[in-house]
Amino acid sequence: MKRKRDSVTAMSSLTSGGIESLGAEFEVFLSFRGPDTRLNFTDHLYHSLDGAGIRVFIDNEEIRKGEKIGEELLRAIKDSKIYVPIFSRDYASSPWCLRELAHMVECSRRLTDKVLLPIFFDVDPSDVKLRTRLYADALKRHEDRFGYYEVQSWKEALTEVASIDGWDCKDRRQGELIKLITDEVTMRLARRVRRLVPDHLVGIDRHMQTIIHLLGKDSHDVRFVVVHGIGGVGKTTLANVVFNQIASQFDGCSFLSDIREFSQQGKIAKLQKRLLSDILKSKSIKVHDTNYGINMIRGRCRHKKVLIVLDNLDKRDQLVMLAEKCNWFGPGSRIIVTTRDIGIFKAYKNHASMHHKVYHFYEMEEMRYSDAIQLFCRHAFESDAPPHEYDRITREIVNITGRLPLALVVIGSSLCWVSEEVWDDVLAKLKEMPHKEVQEVLKRFRKGSCS
Repeated sequence: MKRKRDSVTAMSSLTSGGIESLGAEFEVFLSFRGPDTRLNFTDHLYHSLDGAGIRVFIDNEEIRKGEKIGEELLRAIKDSKIYVPIFSRDYASSPWCLRELAHMVECSRRLTDKVLLPIFFDVDPSDVKLRTRLYADALKRHEDRFGYYEVQSWKEALTEVASIDGWDCKDRRQGELIKLITDEVTMRLARRVRRLVPDHLVGIDRHMQTIIHLLGKDSHDVRFVVVHGIGGVGKTTLANVVFNQIASQFDGCSFLSDIREFSQQGKIAKLQKRLLSDILKSKSIKVHDTNYGINMIRGRCRHKKVLIVLDNLDKRDQLVMLAEKCNWFGPGSRIIVTTRDIGIFKAYKNHASMHHKVYHFYEMEEMRYSDAIQLFCRHAFESDAPPHEYDRITREIVNITGRLPLALVVIGSSLCWVSEEVWDDVLAKLKEMPHKEVQEVLKRFRKGSCS
C-alpha cells in the first residue's frame, strides 16, 4: 500500500496519472471538498482507515484540470468496494465532487456489491436532499455552465445518497465518530474476505453442516471445535469452507495456516502478531515475544466475539500460546482447530464431562468411494465419471490413494490429457508404495515426477 506522506503531496501524486491501475489497489473511495475538510476530518479519517489496514483512495479535486473525470479515477471508483462521500457546506460548489458522486451512484445501481456510506459533516441530510437553499443554490449556478441534463444527474445522485443512513457529525466528538466509521467499514470489508478453496469440491457439504452444528451458532459460550484426521484427508479445506460460511457473524476473524511449520521455525510470536492484527484490524501491532503475545491476546480480545482457525497444530504449547482459554475471548467466540494428532487433546477427551460444552471433536475420515471417484475424474477427465476404457485403472488408483482428497487431486491433475502409457507407469509406481507412503508420492508429483 502506498502510505500518505502528507495530505497534499499524496493527493497530488494520485491525481497526476502516475498510477496505472488505481482500482486494483484501493478498497474505499473518499470523496470530499478539499478546503472544507482536507486538513481536519478527512485527514483523520484517512489515517484511521489506513491504520486499520484498509486501502483508501483519497482524491483532491482542487488540483484537477479540465472538466472530465479521467480514466484512472473512473477505474478507482468502479473497483472500490465502499464509497464514502463527506458532505460539507461547499461540497455542492465543486463540479468534481458532484461528478464523482454521480459516478459512485451509477456504479452502486449497476453492481450490488457496492456500498455507499455518507457522512454529513456540517450539513443536514435535508440540505443534501435540496430542501434548503444551501445545495440548491449551488446547483442552480452550475446549470448555466454545465447544462440542465448533467446538473439533473447530480441532483438525483445527491437526493438518493442523502436518503441512505449515514453519520451526522453535528454535536459529536470527531474521534469517537471516526472510530465508529472505521469499525463499520472494516466490518463490511471483512464480510467480503474469503479464503481460497479448491475448484471441484466434492462431498464437503455434509462435513460442513456437521461442523456448523458443533459450533452452535446461537450459543453465547466460547467453544472449540477440533477437526482431526490423517494428512491429506481435507481438514484444511473443510476449515476454509466453514470460515467462508460464517465469518460475517463475528467482530473479528483470523485464519492461521500451517501452525506446525511456523512453530518449527520458532515463529509463534509472528503468528500471535497476525492473530492480533486480524482481530483488532491494525497493522501497527508489535509482539516482542510469546509471553507478551499471550498477554496481548487475552487482554485485547476478551471483549470481542471472534472466529479463529488454528490450522495444523501438532503440539500442545502451540494452543497454549495462541488460544488456550475461553476467557481470552468474548461471548460467542469460536475456535476451530485442525490437527493430525488428537493426542494433544487427550485430557479434554478423557474428561468429557468437564469439557463437553467447551471442546467438540470431529474426526474427518477418508472420502466415500463414489465421491472419491467423482473428485478424481473431475481433475483427470474434467467429468464426473471415467471413460469406459479408463474405468478399471481409475478405480485402482482411487483404492491405492486411500481415497484421500489431496492425493486424488494431485494425481488426477497430473494424469489429465496424458497417454495411456503414462497412466500405466504411474499406477505401477503407486503399487510399489505402501499406503502409508502416499504423502511421499504426493511430494514427487508436486515436483512434476512420480519417480
